[in-house]
Amino acid sequence: MKWRIPLAVGALGTAAVAVSRRLDASELGRSWAGRNVRLARLGAKVGGAYASTAARKTFASTERREELDRKREFKTAQQVADELGQMKGALMKLGQMASYLDDGLPEPLRMALAQLQSNAPPMSTNLAITTVEAELGKPLAELFVAFDPEPIAAASIGQVHRAIITDPKSGLERAVAVKVQYPGIGQAIVSDLKNANLLGAILKQGFGGLDPTEMVDEIKVRLAEEVDYELEARHQQMFAQYYAGHPFFRIPAIIPEFSTKRVLTSELVDGFGWSELLQRSQAERDHAGEVIFRFVFRSLYRMGAFNGDPHPGNYLFHDDGTVTFLDFGLVKHFTPDELDTFASMVEAAAVKKDAAEFRRIVETAGMLQPGAPVDTDEVGKYFSLFYDTVAHDEVMTWTRDYANKIVRHTFDRASPISQYATVPRAFVFIQRINLGLYALLGELNASGNYRRIASELWPFVDARPDSPLGEAEAAWLAGR
Repeated sequence: MKWRIPLAVGALGTAAVAVSRRLDASELGRSWAGRNVRLARLGAKVGGAYASTAARKTFASTERREELDRKREFKTAQQVADELGQMKGALMKLGQMASYLDDGLPEPLRMALAQLQSNAPPMSTNLAITTVEAELGKPLAELFVAFDPEPIAAASIGQVHRAIITDPKSGLERAVAVKVQYPGIGQAIVSDLKNANLLGAILKQGFGGLDPTEMVDEIKVRLAEEVDYELEARHQQMFAQYYAGHPFFRIPAIIPEFSTKRVLTSELVDGFGWSELLQRSQAERDHAGEVIFRFVFRSLYRMGAFNGDPHPGNYLFHDDGTVTFLDFGLVKHFTPDELDTFASMVEAAAVKKDAAEFRRIVETAGMLQPGAPVDTDEVGKYFSLFYDTVAHDEVMTWTRDYANKIVRHTFDRASPISQYATVPRAFVFIQRINLGLYALLGELNASGNYRRIASELWPFVDARPDSPLGEAEAAWLAGR
């Protein structure tokens, strides 16, 4: 599988290319032969230079992986509102966000989240086209050289179509991914979030001493932001600008002239996905794991921001070892004080191994009730599991067992310490980032000296590079 587009969670599928006019799915046919014939006809119709144009090659190279279910497609905006209302759009997003942590969750919490993990069906062709035309203000034929009416991905708040545009700056044809938001989904999610009792109840299942108020408030803000594609475009451009010229991070370029609050257009990227990575050599998986780890903690400590959705569908891998990072709809910005707290916790727990200092920090940060009747050394041991992978200067291997142990530990209500612990607002997405990252690296069985890798990224150490990736990144930093 050699392609992916920037959408977070959902069933993936592809379709043949259609010319830029309103075509129903039935006109395209379902068979491989029919699709290939129509693809050839498209090439003939739109010009003899079809095969020699890079954009068209990228656009046409995708093979069908999975057929999206068109029987349940949304044909009107009212259907969107009605069905997403039944699925509790915002709560469904929460379930999807936690889907890859299932193995380590306690059974009651896992079962509750399982009810929230349904995917929405795709929009009909006409509804998607109508939405694009309304948002971009022109008929489809004037906007695109070609537009695929079949979505290549669908998720909880929208779907993605391939297209070809004439680039406004270069005048050349360019293959793009057009993310189209379900009509009314923004209002549906905001409406869902007004009643967050169920959300708080689910979260409280995991922590005996949890006050879910700040967690719920933070999640409400972040999920409400996710339906604003203009904000997502700014986030993606911010990351792309920060990492311009980076040796192994890639961020797809946004096409602002084709983007609005409900339509987001970016370059279409060619590569292979997570399932194929898992079939590659262990050396390639080790390499990918280190790249993802570096992206997480360089973004956190050096940018003060991170995309809060470390999910297998949000990465696209390339044979040259680079990784494309997708979907910037859920970005959290951290203050300097918050970043200092995160760094101080790591330093006390993993570097100095100072339990008293660590307890002082977590109490000040609001993670542990001040004066809780628990032993200070036990506090250090309780939290130390989170730092095991960077606590020792040695090569280690991430495992699924370790990732699941971390999740079970996080939601372990049997520990006396958990009865006095909570998750302040600043830590909500740090926890999500960490748990998601551990799950990914565990699935890769990634090996490496992560203490030394982390030491390059920690601002309180700022160590010299100790791996080929570190050397490449140091050269990039020197040239910025």
